[in-house]
Amino acid sequence: MVDIELLKEKITTSGMTVKAIAEKSGILRETFYNRLKGTGEFTASEIVSLTKVLRLSKSDRDKIFLNEKLN
Repeated sequence: MVDIELLKEKITTSGMTVKAIAEKSGILRETFYNRLKGTGEFTASEIVSLTKVLRLSKSDRDKIFLNEKLN
Protein backbone atom coordinates (compact mmCIF):
# COMPACT_ATOMS: atom_id res chain seq x y z
CA MET A 1 0.00 0.00 0.00
CA VAL A 2 1.34 3.41 -1.00
CA ASP A 3 1.89 5.98 1.73
CA ILE A 4 0.14 8.81 -0.12
CA GLU A 5 0.66 11.32 2.70
CA LEU A 6 4.43 10.80 2.69
CA LEU A 7 4.47 11.05 -1.12
CA LYS A 8 2.54 14.33 -0.96
CA GLU A 9 5.02 15.59 1.65
CA LYS A 10 7.92 14.79 -0.69
CA ILE A 11 6.11 16.53 -3.55
CA THR A 12 5.66 19.63 -1.40
CA THR A 13 9.29 19.71 -0.29
CA SER A 14 10.48 19.24 -3.89
CA GLY A 15 9.24 22.72 -4.75
CA MET A 16 7.69 21.42 -7.99
CA THR A 17 4.04 21.34 -8.92
CA VAL A 18 2.22 18.06 -9.37
CA LYS A 19 1.88 18.95 -13.06
CA ALA A 20 5.64 19.48 -13.43
CA ILE A 21 6.42 16.22 -11.63
CA ALA A 22 3.99 14.33 -13.86
CA GLU A 23 5.57 15.82 -16.99
CA LYS A 24 9.15 15.15 -15.87
CA SER A 25 8.34 11.59 -14.84
CA GLY A 26 6.43 10.81 -18.03
CA ILE A 27 3.17 10.06 -16.23
CA LEU A 28 -0.02 11.52 -17.65
CA ARG A 29 -1.20 14.32 -15.38
CA GLU A 30 -4.65 12.76 -14.98
CA THR A 31 -3.11 9.38 -14.14
CA PHE A 32 -0.81 10.96 -11.55
CA TYR A 33 -3.70 12.80 -9.88
CA ASN A 34 -5.70 9.55 -9.81
CA ARG A 35 -2.78 7.72 -8.19
CA LEU A 36 -2.56 10.46 -5.55
CA LYS A 37 -6.26 9.95 -4.84
CA GLY A 38 -5.68 6.22 -4.40
CA THR A 39 -7.26 5.19 -7.70
CA GLY A 40 -5.09 2.54 -9.26
CA GLU A 41 -1.61 1.50 -8.30
CA PHE A 42 1.75 2.92 -9.29
CA THR A 43 3.58 0.79 -11.84
CA ALA A 44 7.23 -0.13 -11.43
CA SER A 45 8.26 2.30 -14.18
CA GLU A 46 6.28 5.11 -12.53
CA ILE A 47 7.99 4.40 -9.21
CA VAL A 48 11.41 4.49 -10.86
CA SER A 49 10.60 7.77 -12.62
CA LEU A 50 9.20 9.42 -9.49
CA THR A 51 12.21 8.27 -7.48
CA LYS A 52 14.48 10.08 -9.93
CA VAL A 53 12.37 13.22 -10.34
CA LEU A 54 11.76 13.65 -6.60
CA ARG A 55 15.33 12.55 -5.79
CA LEU A 56 14.07 10.02 -3.26
CA SER A 57 16.52 7.94 -1.30
CA LYS A 58 16.04 4.17 -1.49
CA SER A 59 14.75 4.31 2.07
CA ASP A 60 12.17 7.00 1.22
CA ARG A 61 11.15 5.13 -1.94
CA ASP A 62 10.59 1.96 0.07
CA LYS A 63 8.67 3.79 2.82
CA ILE A 64 6.38 5.37 0.23
CA PHE A 65 5.82 2.62 -2.33
CA LEU A 66 6.57 -0.62 -0.47
CA ASN A 67 4.88 0.35 2.76
CA GLU A 68 3.16 -2.70 4.22
CA LYS A 69 0.85 -1.71 7.05
CA LEU A 70 0.23 -4.61 9.33
CA ASN A 71 -3.03 -4.90 11.21
